[in-house]
Amino acid sequence: MGTSVLSLRIDGELLDRLRRHAAKRGMSVQDYVVRTLVRDDFDERFQTAVEKTERFYGVP
Repeated sequence: MGTSVLSLRIDGELLDRLRRHAAKRGMSVQDYVVRTLVRDDFDERFQTAVEKTERFYGVP
Protein backbone atom coordinates (compact mmCIF):
# COMPACT_ATOMS: atom_id res chain seq x y z
CA MET A 1 0.00 0.00 0.00
CA GLY A 2 1.47 3.30 -1.06
CA THR A 3 1.00 6.73 0.39
CA SER A 4 -0.59 9.87 -0.98
CA VAL A 5 -0.54 13.52 -0.02
CA LEU A 6 -3.60 15.35 1.27
CA SER A 7 -3.28 19.08 1.67
CA LEU A 8 -5.69 20.95 3.97
CA ARG A 9 -6.31 24.62 4.54
CA ILE A 10 -7.45 25.06 8.13
CA ASP A 11 -8.04 27.87 10.55
CA GLY A 12 -5.03 28.89 12.66
CA GLU A 13 -6.96 28.35 15.89
CA LEU A 14 -7.85 24.80 14.85
CA LEU A 15 -4.22 24.09 13.96
CA ASP A 16 -3.14 25.31 17.39
CA ARG A 17 -5.67 22.98 19.03
CA LEU A 18 -4.43 20.07 16.92
CA ARG A 19 -0.84 20.86 17.89
CA ARG A 20 -1.74 20.86 21.60
CA HIS A 21 -3.65 17.57 21.35
CA ALA A 22 -0.82 15.97 19.39
CA ALA A 23 1.83 17.27 21.81
CA LYS A 24 -0.04 15.79 24.79
CA ARG A 25 0.32 12.40 23.13
CA GLY A 26 3.89 12.95 21.95
CA MET A 27 2.80 12.84 18.31
CA SER A 28 3.16 15.01 15.25
CA VAL A 29 0.05 16.81 14.01
CA GLN A 30 0.10 14.59 10.92
CA ASP A 31 0.19 11.39 12.99
CA TYR A 32 -2.51 12.68 15.32
CA VAL A 33 -4.87 13.55 12.45
CA VAL A 34 -4.28 10.24 10.66
CA ARG A 35 -4.83 8.28 13.88
CA THR A 36 -8.07 10.18 14.51
CA LEU A 37 -9.34 9.51 11.00
CA VAL A 38 -8.52 5.80 11.24
CA ARG A 39 -10.22 5.54 14.64
CA ASP A 40 -13.38 7.27 13.36
CA ASP A 41 -13.44 5.00 10.32
CA PHE A 42 -13.15 1.92 12.55
CA ASP A 43 -15.92 3.17 14.86
CA GLU A 44 -18.23 3.69 11.89
CA ARG A 45 -17.50 0.25 10.41
CA PHE A 46 -17.92 -1.41 13.83
CA GLN A 47 -21.30 0.26 14.41
CA THR A 48 -22.48 -0.88 10.95
CA ALA A 49 -21.43 -4.46 11.76
CA VAL A 50 -23.32 -4.34 15.08
CA GLU A 51 -26.46 -3.07 13.35
CA LYS A 52 -26.29 -5.79 10.68
CA THR A 53 -25.81 -8.47 13.36
CA GLU A 54 -28.79 -7.17 15.32
CA ARG A 55 -30.97 -7.21 12.20
CA PHE A 56 -29.82 -10.75 11.39
CA TYR A 57 -30.76 -12.01 14.85
CA GLY A 58 -33.94 -9.91 15.02
CA VAL A 59 -32.88 -7.86 18.01
CA PRO A 60 -35.40 -5.02 18.47
